[in-house]
Amino acid sequence: MKKITVKFSILLATVVLSLTGFAQKTNFEKAGWKLGVQSYSFHKFTFQEAVDKAQQLGLKYIEVYYGQPLGEGMEGTMDFRMDKNTRKQVLKYARSKKVKIVASGVVICKDEQEWEQLFEFADAMEIEIITCEPEYQHLKYVDKLANKYKIDVAIHNHPKPSNYWNPDMFLEAVDGLSDRIGACADVGYWKRMNLDPVECLKKLDGHVKALHFKDIKEKVEGEAEQHDVIWGTGILDLNGMLTELKRQNFKGLFSIEYEHNWYNSVPDIEKSISYFNNLSDEIL
Repeated sequence: MKKITVKFSILLATVVLSLTGFAQKTNFEKAGWKLGVQSYSFHKFTFQEAVDKAQQLGLKYIEVYYGQPLGEGMEGTMDFRMDKNTRKQVLKYARSKKVKIVASGVVICKDEQEWEQLFEFADAMEIEIITCEPEYQHLKYVDKLANKYKIDVAIHNHPKPSNYWNPDMFLEAVDGLSDRIGACADVGYWKRMNLDPVECLKKLDGHVKALHFKDIKEKVEGEAEQHDVIWGTGILDLNGMLTELKRQNFKGLFSIEYEHNWYNSVPDIEKSISYFNNLSDEIL
């Protein structure tokens, strides 16, 4: 009986320690920051494989892009027009890996009917943020849908000739709209457009809903591309950006968007996550 009691006590202690470790949050999670991955980082793979990689990286969140093949046993691609049965399959797979589809994009809809379809899909999939670049004439309707469905909209900044490539253009476009409409700050594109990402974030104080977060290589004469690099090894002021977001009391999503080393990016992203953890520990 004594041996059984000792063994049971050891087992109970192990379970308690495991549950305690599982419940612990990182400093950035305590601050209301969510770290996830943009599935475009894995666009050479299927949605299922992207979710698998997110789980492998220890990430709880994924932002899906439209057009990615779904994977084994599922027909078609990630699409806000997919049927209800496919939606259920997609949700079931993500949940089985304990990864939440928290956002989707970047999308541009052609008319009000498509915007309605997009929001209905997002609502059914429990998506919290729609990342998009609406045409100016659709902004008020998008704002109306955002409030109807209680889903935030994060307007992304692709480079020129995007309507939102710099913060001033964004601020002018959303003037008068509700707080449901905010920005998805792609810090890499800002830098490639010769803008200072820290200063851009300052301009967007109170408007940032999410970020496509990254680091990029130094511009080299004769090379057209400033591709993504492991965080902390490039030219972006990641410390400055996180410090500014802390000042703003930002609470939202950091989507890792790693557009390089397409077929073997997991080790690079893993190092980037480690850098983010250490840096956020210093700042928060």
